[in-house]
Amino acid sequence: MAPLPSSDTRTEAPWGSTDWPVAAAMLPFPASQDASAQTWLAQLAEVAYEGFTEVDLTDSWVRVGDLAPSRLTELADVLGRAGLRAEAVSAIRRSVIDPEHGAENLAYSHRVIDAAASLGCSVVSVGLHRPLLPEQQRVLWFWTVDGPRDDDSTETWRLAVARLRELGEHAADVGLDLSLEMYEDTLLGSSASAVRLVEDIAHPAVGLNPDLGNLFRLHRDVEDFQQAVAACLPVSNYWHVKSYHRDHDPRTGAVTAVPAPMAHGSVNYRQAIRTALEVGFAGPFCVEHYGGDGLAVMAENHRYLRRLLAVATGEVAREASTRGVTP
Repeated sequence: MAPLPSSDTRTEAPWGSTDWPVAAAMLPFPASQDASAQTWLAQLAEVAYEGFTEVDLTDSWVRVGDLAPSRLTELADVLGRAGLRAEAVSAIRRSVIDPEHGAENLAYSHRVIDAAASLGCSVVSVGLHRPLLPEQQRVLWFWTVDGPRDDDSTETWRLAVARLRELGEHAADVGLDLSLEMYEDTLLGSSASAVRLVEDIAHPAVGLNPDLGNLFRLHRDVEDFQQAVAACLPVSNYWHVKSYHRDHDPRTGAVTAVPAPMAHGSVNYRQAIRTALEVGFAGPFCVEHYGGDGLAVMAENHRYLRRLLAVATGEVAREASTRGVTP
């Protein structure tokens, strides 16, 4: 087991366990772009009822970058009425280096940044993954079928650096961070490549969203989760977290991975959160889950994550010391 973080590291944590921003993804809800404000309110009220105070406006739910100004005002109003703060917007499958739609996705991402700023968000998350292929849409779990793969040529790399830096500059201009979501078979598909991309972009508003669950669930060999955390979290500014039950049969080479609550999955998030704070991670979290009652599982993940933060920030040890108990 990794050593506990030093007391110096703990005191530098930007928030305590009870007020660290932990957003709920809107993944469990259906596409609601043209829904009424009352429908939005009913959906967001469910999120708040599960104990969340922050939300990630995942664009599979509502594309805030495509809302008319009046509808954006409606959304801001219903967020307030539900008692939620929009922490982030995650723009999904809108790669700015998509061979066919890259320029269109770049323009969309700029609109998302402006909309997120108007809603009071702190971060916009974008990635380089593309829409699901028909074969992926036909299976129960889309990650069991390989999707599009990025061209890793020098030209493509330079295009990614230029367009993501452009988005980072825009985000900084309106007071936001830009976070790059890790995803398999893209230029953000491994810890080494993702860290290198952030370093080449070289903009203070741009960091990683180390959504390592996207890699851990693959039915193939994957890099060690804890080693990836140690490599990625020093340059990360937002973090989608989720877990899976992963199994590997060495006799046949078969791998399976199905969604699981964070406390029960195959990833040791207790160690991962400790490592993240040790290396200086100071961004918001977003809890996600696929399948079943995703919102209920995310609520469980939310409570679990706050317990881990209480340990990693040193709150548990300090409370024990005041009682004269050696932890």
